[in-house]
Amino acid sequence: MASTTSTLAALLRIPLTTALDVAPGAVLVGDNSGGTQQLHRLALDGAAPVRLTDLPEPVSGRFVPGTPRVLVTMDHGGDERHQLYLLDEPLGELRELVVSHEHIHRFGEFTRDGTRFAYATNRRNGVDFDVVVHDLRDGSERVVFDRGGWCEPGGFSPDGRWLVVARATDKSMDNDLFLCDVQSGEVVHATPHDGDATYMDPAWHADSAAFVCANDAGRDTMVLSRFDLRTRTWQQVLDVGWECRCWSDAAGGRLLLAVNENGRTRMEVLDMHSLQRVAEVPLPEAGVAWFEGALPSPRFTPDGRGVVCTFSSPLRPPVVVVADITGSNAVRLLTDPPREVPAEDCVMPEDARIASFDGEPVPAFVYRPRHGDGGAPPAVLHIHGGPESQTMLTFNPIVQALVARGYAVVSPNVRGSTGYGKRYAHLDDVRLRLDSVRDMAAIHAWLPSAGLDQQRAALWGGSYGGYMVLAGLTFQPELWAAGVDIVGISSLVTFLENTSAWRRAVREREYGRLDVDRDFLVEASPLTHVDRLRAPLFIIHGANDPRVPLSEAEQIHAVLRDKGVPTELLVYGDEGHGLARLSSRLDAYPRVFEFLDRVLRDGAG
Repeated sequence: MASTTSTLAALLRIPLTTALDVAPGAVLVGDNSGGTQQLHRLALDGAAPVRLTDLPEPVSGRFVPGTPRVLVTMDHGGDERHQLYLLDEPLGELRELVVSHEHIHRFGEFTRDGTRFAYATNRRNGVDFDVVVHDLRDGSERVVFDRGGWCEPGGFSPDGRWLVVARATDKSMDNDLFLCDVQSGEVVHATPHDGDATYMDPAWHADSAAFVCANDAGRDTMVLSRFDLRTRTWQQVLDVGWECRCWSDAAGGRLLLAVNENGRTRMEVLDMHSLQRVAEVPLPEAGVAWFEGALPSPRFTPDGRGVVCTFSSPLRPPVVVVADITGSNAVRLLTDPPREVPAEDCVMPEDARIASFDGEPVPAFVYRPRHGDGGAPPAVLHIHGGPESQTMLTFNPIVQALVARGYAVVSPNVRGSTGYGKRYAHLDDVRLRLDSVRDMAAIHAWLPSAGLDQQRAALWGGSYGGYMVLAGLTFQPELWAAGVDIVGISSLVTFLENTSAWRRAVREREYGRLDVDRDFLVEASPLTHVDRLRAPLFIIHGANDPRVPLSEAEQIHAVLRDKGVPTELLVYGDEGHGLARLSSRLDAYPRVFEFLDRVLRDGAG
């Protein structure tokens, strides 16, 4: 693979396809080959796909059960204020379903018969999310949960009576499940618990009398537990030992279990009642078939003979896969877009465990360039956002392009990352924030032992990862040669003051409260220590970012410019929290690569 800007463009142009929903004989696919994600209907028998949308904004959607219609979700310019529309025919006009452009509408699930669906909205006061059930037959709506906070509508019971709602508490990574009787209005608090616990969406039994739920209540890693609605009691039924999630088939007799083992997915089918393994779900190679918030949930095919999922690995961009579970172990790619950069030119990473300042092992993926000048290659630490997230074994065109250009890439899961138990995920909470920054210093110290150039090491991160870039450059200015900050936080104080009202309510649980922790939030903010920053910095931001306001980029850029520190700021007027459009990525990332070459190779920061 030639280490040129054209390689980066070729990698960025590789289409990404995701399985959004499954219906009898068809899969609803998101495809960004035209520059933004649009919807296609793909036949399970391999017939030619049908394009459903051709809109100026990226869209997502779900089939309306039992009909040819599609529910479409769309925001404007990345503002994340999603509206809900109904599409009756391919490339037809969208019919407004739930539209209030000043507010957010997060789709949940349909009832099995497709007559009703649930969504969460902050229409009431702009901060709290109520859960609403909308009836497609007459357009009527009913608020079924309005207890405030961040709420997520989950699935309906098979009989349509019960709707599960997940509500975040005032503690980080702690939630409760409520069962809302959509007929009587009764609300059952299903998960009273001590300490903190994460409860995933449940998988229902066919008779709607019980469900199975992945959770970590009272333990560090996850188990499957069964909730009986008749007795309203829980029973632990399977110790999984990793982060996981489960889904039931249409008949309610089998369970699809996806397990996240060190950033890789393992899937198997279990008997719903005995929890005994029925089948292993084959995948193309080591990679990821479920990533909460990033890759859509896998689903059984309607006939129950296979599993449809979105699969990705470092060698393979997201594709739609059908895995046979009847014993053949066959894996069929429903989508396999053409690509200018073949899989054999991409690099699989090595696993590493890097001891931090306190001996805590930090998991990391290490990507090594295949070709170099014979010396130790320069290194880029690629830091994920969140912080409640995880670097997974998925395709990343930026990482592969850096490696092709001769850079080594270290993608760590610093403390605070998910996927390694809740003890590890809580190691950066509030006043422990800077311990995760110290993890980066430990990785820097480790670089020579891995054969990487410690003197030519840069930081790259987006969102919370952008905060980590700025924190590394200010708290450890002697270590890092350059930084790339994408939609990052420069001050935890101004971020919390200026972010969307609903977002502040969510993020104070992780970062700290302005009225209680302001002193520490000031101390932990890169902007407070910007006088220490001396490495060249490249900043990218979307003008419509509803999470991290553009002002976070503008304020640190202005200070560095006045100080004479080499810095560049790119702002995209039609983007939000990241770059969703191919045109933006093709404009921004070649400039970033030129910047890194200039600083790390030419030494002319």
